[in-house]
Amino acid sequence: MPIHIDHIKQTGATFTPVKLANFIAEKLLLYINADGVKILDPACGEGILLNSLSKLLNNRNSPHHLVGYDLNKTYLNTANTNLISIVSKENVNLIQADFLNLIDPETQQLSLSFSDKKDIINNSFDVIIANPPYVRTQTLGADYAQNLAKKFNLKGRVDLYYPFLIGMTNALKENGIMGVITSNRYLFTKSGGSIREFLEKNFEILEIIDLGDTKLFDAAVLPAIFIGRKKTGFNNQSASFTKIYEELNGDDNNYHSSDNIYDVLDTPSEGYFKVENKRFKKTLGTVTFTKAKDALWTMLSEKEANWVDKIKQHSTACIGDYFKVRVGIKTTADKVFIRDKWEDLKGEKPENELLRDLISQENIKTWSVCDKTKLQVLYTHFNVNGKKQAIDLEAYPKAKKYFEQYKEVLQKRKYVTDAGRNWYEIWVSQNPDLWKFPKLVFPDISSSPRFYFDDSGKIVNGNCYWIVAQKSLETDLLLLIQGIANSNLMVRYHDLMFNNKLYSGKRRYFSQYVEKYPLPDIHSAASKAIIETVRKLHQANVDDIKYLEKELEIQVAEAFGVEPVFNQD
Repeated sequence: MPIHIDHIKQTGATFTPVKLANFIAEKLLLYINADGVKILDPACGEGILLNSLSKLLNNRNSPHHLVGYDLNKTYLNTANTNLISIVSKENVNLIQADFLNLIDPETQQLSLSFSDKKDIINNSFDVIIANPPYVRTQTLGADYAQNLAKKFNLKGRVDLYYPFLIGMTNALKENGIMGVITSNRYLFTKSGGSIREFLEKNFEILEIIDLGDTKLFDAAVLPAIFIGRKKTGFNNQSASFTKIYEELNGDDNNYHSSDNIYDVLDTPSEGYFKVENKRFKKTLGTVTFTKAKDALWTMLSEKEANWVDKIKQHSTACIGDYFKVRVGIKTTADKVFIRDKWEDLKGEKPENELLRDLISQENIKTWSVCDKTKLQVLYTHFNVNGKKQAIDLEAYPKAKKYFEQYKEVLQKRKYVTDAGRNWYEIWVSQNPDLWKFPKLVFPDISSSPRFYFDDSGKIVNGNCYWIVAQKSLETDLLLLIQGIANSNLMVRYHDLMFNNKLYSGKRRYFSQYVEKYPLPDIHSAASKAIIETVRKLHQANVDDIKYLEKELEIQVAEAFGVEPVFNQD
């Protein structure tokens, strides 16, 4: 809902569809046991969520009071008209104000205006139902973002719904119920660790519903619903979860037909469902919580949990125990530094010594790179006596002439010069000495695993991650990792443990995920077989690849003591 600026793109405002509002209201109703409850929506817009919950309480003949905040007067007028048609006027209070400005996380007090009376209310609401904006705080301006960060003790790049979650918690009574629709990112990312910890400390977590890529409303994020009872200091062990994602593979005969996603969500069983021309997998299970810092919330069914346990029992380490997963270079001016046809510049082409072959997400394949897109980067760094240094433009007159054409563009990157660097430098160049070693490279975003082995000294673009073997004995370990990471088995493990899918089946391969990939004993017969098969795949022709990949799948499964996964879904 619009809170700070009316422009939808800036605020992340997206009105809640009535069916979704009804769904979350019905969920909340299961936990509302008292009459006369005071209900808050801190970003109410046209009052759709308040409307849905109010109608259900009316059906139960339960008196209640509705409070809503928004900065948009037009939305509030619409909300008022809608709400007073179902609740008496004196039980509706809609306020044109910024909820985040009013809430005080230090004193836990909220200033509310009722007609001409102004009250200071501490922990005053019995129920909160909300769909706060999905937008990075930085989008709202540096001053506003800094003020929010200071007020709510937030660090790094955070989403606006983080302070909303904190503010709503402060406004809620002890034992009050909160149901909120947010992006699902905080469930699966390292940056969401602080808000997960906050929710664990302040709520008895009742349900988490990951709506995945169901596209229930027009937002550029994947939504999730959090339902909790405020219980400060509650020791959460587990909670129920539901998750539903589009299924791109599978047999139509195994799917139950359904009219819409809401019917699928209301179905008490899990399974595979077909809605119009799309297929979805619904999973029910238990969320487990650990006390480890930044630990992810693991959402697994009993069957999935048993499978994961077998994998872990046959693991002796994780990738992160051996290697650091690094991100590629960040030029922050790719159009200047990266091209696929430098030769077209003819006399303006920089010195060949500075043009280095580049592996990027658009030219990487599982066992090779695509020659059709041969990218090169104008690389601006060398190592001199073990120390990274930027090139001296005076020693490279052609590169100097080239860079001078783009000097105005490059100098706009003030963060480069403010850091004491030259205006023409690549912002994140990584260690130039490491490119010569064997490495695994994989895209940040991909619908399937593409862990590519490179020993040709190519540089890695910033849309990819890489793992480098600086010792000869580590090369076999890289090959073992490549075989496991490219397997259907590890795709399934990735989805179950991290579950950070995007639209159209694409996955995020964050470093914090890949570093947690399990590995079997590298000295075992199964591991040696995997390494040998990977070596064959590096040399295989197209006709042999499918056969070898099937053999690899069997070997990976044997290494982890489970059945092969020939279909990752």
